[in-house]
Amino acid sequence: MQNISDDVLREYEHLKDELNQHNHRYYVLDEPSVPDSEYDRQMRQLQDLEQQYPALRSDDSPTQRVGGQALDAFTQVRHTVPMLSLENAFSDSELQDFDRRIKERLNYSALINPTDIEFACEPKLDGVAVSLLYKNGQLVRGATRGDGSVGEDITANVRTIKSIPLKLRGESIPALLEVRGEIYLPRPGFDALNAKAMQGGEKTFVNPRNAAAGSLRQLDSKITASRPLEMCAYSVGQFEAEVIPTSHTQMLDTLGGWGFKINQHVQAVTGIAACADYYQAMAERRDKLTYDIDGIVYKVNDLALQQRLGFVAKAPRWAIARKFPAQEEMTQLLEVEFQVGRTGAITPVARLEPVFVGGVTVSNATLHNGDEIKRLGICIGDTVIIRRAGDVIPQIAKVILEKRPTNAEAIVFPERCPVCLSSVKRTEGEAVARCTGGLFCGAQIKQAIKHFASRKAMDIDGLGDRLVELMVDAGSIYSVADLYDLTVQQLAGLERMAEKSANNLTAAIHASKETTLAKFLYSLGIREVGEATAQTLANNFGTLEAVIGADAEHLLEVDDIGPIVAKHIVDFFNNPDNLAIIDALRDAGVRWADIDQKAQASQPLKGQTWVLTGGMEIMSRAEAKDRLQALGAKVAGSVSAKTSQVVAGPGAGSKLAKAQSLDIPVLDEAGFIGFLETLN
Repeated sequence: MQNISDDVLREYEHLKDELNQHNHRYYVLDEPSVPDSEYDRQMRQLQDLEQQYPALRSDDSPTQRVGGQALDAFTQVRHTVPMLSLENAFSDSELQDFDRRIKERLNYSALINPTDIEFACEPKLDGVAVSLLYKNGQLVRGATRGDGSVGEDITANVRTIKSIPLKLRGESIPALLEVRGEIYLPRPGFDALNAKAMQGGEKTFVNPRNAAAGSLRQLDSKITASRPLEMCAYSVGQFEAEVIPTSHTQMLDTLGGWGFKINQHVQAVTGIAACADYYQAMAERRDKLTYDIDGIVYKVNDLALQQRLGFVAKAPRWAIARKFPAQEEMTQLLEVEFQVGRTGAITPVARLEPVFVGGVTVSNATLHNGDEIKRLGICIGDTVIIRRAGDVIPQIAKVILEKRPTNAEAIVFPERCPVCLSSVKRTEGEAVARCTGGLFCGAQIKQAIKHFASRKAMDIDGLGDRLVELMVDAGSIYSVADLYDLTVQQLAGLERMAEKSANNLTAAIHASKETTLAKFLYSLGIREVGEATAQTLANNFGTLEAVIGADAEHLLEVDDIGPIVAKHIVDFFNNPDNLAIIDALRDAGVRWADIDQKAQASQPLKGQTWVLTGGMEIMSRAEAKDRLQALGAKVAGSVSAKTSQVVAGPGAGSKLAKAQSLDIPVLDEAGFIGFLETLN
């Protein structure tokens, strides 16, 4: 055995502890403690030590999360304490029945004990249930739930998941601890995984739960390690310790202290009515979460009461799950229509036999493009699985080939635009096919006008989508410039447009003439030029003439503008029809103040990144953003180690907490306004 000095041992243990601490803060607490470069440096040091002294390497080393040799097969594991399933409730009345049964079992009555029961409420994560066994604080085994009595040994795979501690932290570590939890794949990771699969021409996953299950059943743990899985602990099985918590929520707090990730939305409430309120609150919040949940789990919080209530068959009497409406259902594809967007993109839209999914009736779903149709292998008449998560546009996740009818028809992508009959072309390297008709195409004209009038562009209040379609169809307008020639008499003659509404709209059109260079550039609808890019162009060039005259080489010198965006900008301004429309807009009185380039060069906040969070009472969020950008700051939507300053108004939540954990300076609205005054 190698002779290892005390200094080397101390350095190794120090590096190991430091990296485990960094992993815990990053993957469990979501509070990064060091930059990525420092983490990488320490990891290299640890790897070098283990390479030089192989005897140092231990099971709880952060280097062991990358995966090891592939297995030939999984071995079976028998659960000492069975992993039981839960009964389901689908309504408030079934939840009330659950509460009544508990009280009857405990001999509660309004006369004897009027106190309502305290319940622990927690989101039901849509993932894979696992069991983790720790002996003297060390992870020794991970297993799937299986049939509740027997699961599969997936130790090598769970070791790769960074939110699972390889060694317990803190004090009073139990001699034996079995933790139950849910392993899941957050939506951003799921989207990235499927995008990578599509690029490689590989099969994609139907939903995050299937992706998590497939990841855990890899015989090669290196594949599992490459996927951004997470785990939240929700209960314990075996537990041998000197002090045992008295409630479920205390147990979760204890597990959190030992290094486990606990869902931040766990809450103890009193009474079954409060359970129903929690359900409604989480149902409203569900779509904003970064991971899928399919319901709420309610547990009697008092562990002594849990013991008294016991179990029936394969379920505990003291817990129940209330499911949300399903987000996946089967239906039939009736036909496919092809829609034309503002930039000419041809999008196939599936018309479906209406089906109730995700809380709404769905009759349409996007098929994205020709490649997606080919990948799915879909035909008209097929039975398909529809997935809808919150406000996301419903998508066809899978075709049930076994149910394909004999008269199924192939979907043929059009060679000519369905609106103007111009040829459809697909640029090499792009997935989207486009109509070549440009502003000759009625569909593109309508979408261009809708974008031009939108709130973040020229902000023409009262010019809705239906009105735009009516005016284009009636021949009242042919381009965005025609908006400024509209009269009250023309508008009042349109369907459902009274004289007062016509007066209000012409006033709004007139008011929109006073704008900014950034908003005007954004309103033109140049491909890939969003709000931020338009602001960047305005700040860097100062005048419209300078932007029009910039070639690709000069555009590439601007931060955040790459070759593709630069080409779209050059192509747009090289089109004489586009320049004619710009001239017509300026002749109609559309105007803005050019940006002083000398003042821009000395912007006091140039190079800084600010984040706005919470409500604002004195000035609007939009005004605050404009003021910051005018001073040279970049305004971001999330807090990171690179954030320079956070402005937190009333109701600020997770962004404020993250800023405080990273020691990023925070101003309230009054402080922010005072700060702006010092720069005037």
